[in-house]
Amino acid sequence: MSASTPGRKTPRFLMIDGARGVDMPKPKGWPTPLPSHVQLDGEIRDGSHRMLVRVYYEDTDFSGIVYHANYLRFIERGRSNYLRLLGADQRALFADGSGAPGYAFVVRGMQLDFLKSARMDDVLEVVTTPLDVKGASITMGQQIRRGGIVLFDAKVKIAFVTGGRPRPIPKNIRTAMTADSTAPSSANSIAIPDHSHFAGELPC
Repeated sequence: MSASTPGRKTPRFLMIDGARGVDMPKPKGWPTPLPSHVQLDGEIRDGSHRMLVRVYYEDTDFSGIVYHANYLRFIERGRSNYLRLLGADQRALFADGSGAPGYAFVVRGMQLDFLKSARMDDVLEVVTTPLDVKGASITMGQQIRRGGIVLFDAKVKIAFVTGGRPRPIPKNIRTAMTADSTAPSSANSIAIPDHSHFAGELPC
């Protein structure tokens, strides 16, 4: 169907014409698409990185709550996206043969506290905050929240290594994290009132 077909009213939603999507006017109140980095990578705000994850069936155990090891997957995504927004392309720099060849951030230690359970279809906020930035290691505080309630709390120490040996963290990353750690912190959850962008848009 085409928007220019004579005698037909303009559809209100996204229509599909064969394999091509035809962008039609959205109804009143339809959420404005967020920048791609907010949808996928989260954002750095108030001294912390914040991103959203939705709990799917595959994330839960037989009792219907999130399997404990999956909280580690969620905070791993939070750390990776935080580094990405700071300009650290881990895959590219690991393959780079100059400067710091084959570098990687590796987990050296964790302190974990499971406080409350998350369930299928919950939308969770993963908050990552640099607590202690040193020459070759970083300690990060990470929380998983639901509606401002802390479900999971962790302190994660990561080291920067090349060839299995510790190396100084690149100055630009260390400087950016230090700036984040001294910025005013906020206890408020990420302000995204409508999760339509997060679940995607269905054609009609």
